[in-house]
Amino acid sequence: MTLDDLERIIATRAKAAPDESWTAKLLSEGPEKAAEKFGEEAIEAVIEAVRGDTERLTAEAADVLFHLLVMLRARGVALAQVMAELDRRQGRSGLAEKAARKG
Repeated sequence: MTLDDLERIIATRAKAAPDESWTAKLLSEGPEKAAEKFGEEAIEAVIEAVRGDTERLTAEAADVLFHLLVMLRARGVALAQVMAELDRRQGRSGLAEKAARKG
């Protein structure tokens, strides 16, 4: 499965009734709720990374990717936009990119 596949699955599930789909329910609760859920999943992934439990980290990383895409959808940001931003940054040092954002 690719992130593009996952984005398509989320788009399909978003059309379902909120009582039939977790994705639809989360989106119906608004972008703030989607962001909150993404944050929860990110924290859980950090905890598992610190613990060194690679099996749990793998599961939590899957949750992070899923909820990131749900959060982006809630704000109308397509995965292609994120990938275009990554392409734009390609070839530029991460340190230079970070320094450019400070100003």
